[in-house]
Amino acid sequence: MFIRSLFAISALALSSGAAFAEYKLTILHTNDIHSRIESINKYDSTCDDEGEAAGECFGGMARMKTAMDTMRAELSDGNVLVLDAGDPFQGSLFYSTYKGAAEAEFMEAIGYDVMAVGNHEFDDGPEGLAKFIDAVSFPVISGNLDLSGEPLLKGKVKDHVVLEINGKKIGIISALATDTVDTSSPGDGVVFADEINSLAADAASLKAQGVNIIIALTHVGLSKDLEIAKAVPAIDVVIGGHSHTKMLNDGESAAYPSLIEGRPVAQAYAYSKYIGKLTVTFDDDGNVTGASGDPVLLDASIIPDAAMAARIDEMGAPIEELKKRVVANASAAINGDREVCRTAECPMGNLVTDAMLDRVRDQGISIAIQNGGGLRASIDAGEVTMGEVLTVLPFQNTLSTFFVSGQTVIDALEAGVSQVDEVKGRFPQVSGLKFTWDPSVAAGEGRIQEVLVMEGGEWVAIDPAKTYGLVSNNYIRNGGDGYKMFENAENAYDFGPDLADVTAEYLAEQNGYTPYIDGRISRK
Repeated sequence: MFIRSLFAISALALSSGAAFAEYKLTILHTNDIHSRIESINKYDSTCDDEGEAAGECFGGMARMKTAMDTMRAELSDGNVLVLDAGDPFQGSLFYSTYKGAAEAEFMEAIGYDVMAVGNHEFDDGPEGLAKFIDAVSFPVISGNLDLSGEPLLKGKVKDHVVLEINGKKIGIISALATDTVDTSSPGDGVVFADEINSLAADAASLKAQGVNIIIALTHVGLSKDLEIAKAVPAIDVVIGGHSHTKMLNDGESAAYPSLIEGRPVAQAYAYSKYIGKLTVTFDDDGNVTGASGDPVLLDASIIPDAAMAARIDEMGAPIEELKKRVVANASAAINGDREVCRTAECPMGNLVTDAMLDRVRDQGISIAIQNGGGLRASIDAGEVTMGEVLTVLPFQNTLSTFFVSGQTVIDALEAGVSQVDEVKGRFPQVSGLKFTWDPSVAAGEGRIQEVLVMEGGEWVAIDPAKTYGLVSNNYIRNGGDGYKMFENAENAYDFGPDLADVTAEYLAEQNGYTPYIDGRISRK
């Protein structure tokens, strides 16, 4: 009996020790804020004063500040990390005006611990990212970039970082999508390595240093994040961005978190609408024993931080008049949702390509192509302001006209539909052209089944040997989003008017615009 009691006491002690050794970490995370400094409406574009008064607005940095402060205060154990998975840049007039300075100021005030580099951080080249890093105190990381040939960034972007939170070392590693060379402007001095190989090497290095809790903070998209979680077991948690995936435990969305062999993978939609809140439990060896949570919707019940709201108003004053200028009226909402415009014909794609073609048709141009990823928001019914147009088309792209063969057009469309499963931005919205594609065919091997062009008032099959005049944006014409076949086009002129101005003027000329789709893109 005495011996049995000793064993019982020992077992109780071991059990208590195991419970005591558990470590809970709450990760508050954002991704793809895309310069939504001000609050947004249900279409993810800037919310107006009327919407704010009606309680119909979401997000914005001042609301995020309140929410972050509140959640930190509620987590009494202090085991909290605040992370961003990239792309605070690009998407509103605040970015167009301040080029990252506004994002830096407000993220610094919110108090992020670490940020991953996103692809749009290169939209103004390495210089834009370098200025942002100089303006913030938190580390900005990406482990699969060789920056030895880029003096503006060399030594500024860390491969990884190790933080100590209540006695526990937390390693944070990162990777950026390798197709950033197509989707942004990193320049020749930024060299990309394979995401999975890089993360595996960094994780192994940290493990060798005795760091046994490792978080991958990535900007590669959910499908790649799931691959990473499976391929690199040394990673305990993946916090991601880039694909703008809505992960909610609502029975309809992707589960938050999604578990790969017990390892949680999470992201929090985009545009400052949610803050991801993930609580992960680790044993003493750093193994995940539990993970739970849900993104927090930043709706009107969260009162924006007054001081930050005042600063946002101050910075917004110089651009307020431009934003409020009414340029047109729309009879119905113009859908520019990424899930539609990156996979199929969409009303916003038709509007923008029709506007492009209308502007240059008298220059021998008969086809317009716009990448779906360049369309960044929808517009609601009623008055359309210049601010809304600029939110849809924030990149300050100019119209480009050029001439290529019919075969090159076919090749471009083939490239455009090659990554639909990943909802990539290269999907082609078109005008003056119809095409049919078959997703059951392997990418790059003939998904484009039929291409028709307008000639003499009739739709006829495109002639691969004939030369056609095209209009696109300067980003696509110079090979962006995988459209390398346009780089050597004949008679290229990349310095036309701003695409947002062209679209606004076209809308104004319609004397009331009715959005539509007409079957110009069909799927077998």
